[in-house]
Amino acid sequence: MVIIGLMSGTSADGIDVAVVDVQGAPPDVGARLLRFVTVPWPDDLRAAIFAAFRPESSAVDRLTALDFALGERCALAARAAADAAGMPMTSIDLIASHGQTLWHAVGADDPVKSTLQLGQPAVIAERSGVTVVADFRVRDVAAGGQGAPLVGYTDYLLLRHATLTRAVQNIGGIANVTALQGGCAPEAVFAFDTGPGNMLIDDATLRATDGAQVFDRDGRLGAAGRPDDALIAELMRHPYFALPPPKTTGREQFGRQFGADVWERGRGRGLSPEDIVATVTKLTAVSIADAYTRYVGAVDEVVLCGGGADNPTLVRMIGAALPGARVLRSDDLGVPADAKEAIAFAVLAYETVHARPGNLPSVTGARGPRVLGAITPGDNFAALMPRIYGGL
Repeated sequence: MVIIGLMSGTSADGIDVAVVDVQGAPPDVGARLLRFVTVPWPDDLRAAIFAAFRPESSAVDRLTALDFALGERCALAARAAADAAGMPMTSIDLIASHGQTLWHAVGADDPVKSTLQLGQPAVIAERSGVTVVADFRVRDVAAGGQGAPLVGYTDYLLLRHATLTRAVQNIGGIANVTALQGGCAPEAVFAFDTGPGNMLIDDATLRATDGAQVFDRDGRLGAAGRPDDALIAELMRHPYFALPPPKTTGREQFGRQFGADVWERGRGRGLSPEDIVATVTKLTAVSIADAYTRYVGAVDEVVLCGGGADNPTLVRMIGAALPGARVLRSDDLGVPADAKEAIAFAVLAYETVHARPGNLPSVTGARGPRVLGAITPGDNFAALMPRIYGGL
């Protein structure tokens, strides 16, 4: 099947779109990237997303309007990716839409109470004519799971090794790891959110440049500063880091308020703006290494993906924090780092329409394997179903 995977992460900088050829059946599912594009959110929509991140701003009329507006933009992004791949929309079998996470409600005792992703799938299906699979996280949460990380299953399918132990480290707004022991079975896969990824780096960069830069391009600001190791040690006392997996986190714990506190503490200690960017960059690296020490153990290879893989300062700091491991990008293993999460949701949609579970209870803590997502039929639905289910 040819599937378009849509992903907008916690950084909310745009829609990652992967056109993916998916075939086979577990454990031998293959995914070949045909085209990858990133479509930025328009400034007004990005501002609306960030306004909705604040609970006091989340009026129901604004949220429903945003849900439809994001759906419109996702449909345009899917069409742009198909055009870039030289493919008409009629050749696309499915659109897998993760949506934009607005809230991931982790309780005081750490179970996820609810989760909300916006980007109305009915709008995507109506505008594109293609059947949409969306709302992947909700079923896992309903089954007592964290709803994340869901990429653990596709990491197992695409990146496991027969003998080497790999830590597949995604660094989006939040960082998450999938631990793959050499030759492991699916039920032995172990994954969780390690803590902040680019989120605090982006926040500090925005403050350091008075809003001129929304992320630290090429890690230049972080490279120009000196990390404050004492402040990092204080920040590492955050209770999230000591919670045992399965666990997830997001803006609720490491968002704008946490970033403002770090900035004020850094300035109070006499740190320059560049020093603060360097400090939160190293905090991401240290928190990743700390998570491995606490919960994963020794690894042979750290496989980086997500936007953080493009920050050479962060990559260097991760290597320094994990001297016993080889650090590489998922590109080196045939899975483009920037597209990996969009590819993952294309694979999850493929599993959903084949009535196969897409979560790993060992990763999310759910009561059992579950078929994920909700299917919104497009114009191609009647033709699609006999292909999958043999003439129903």
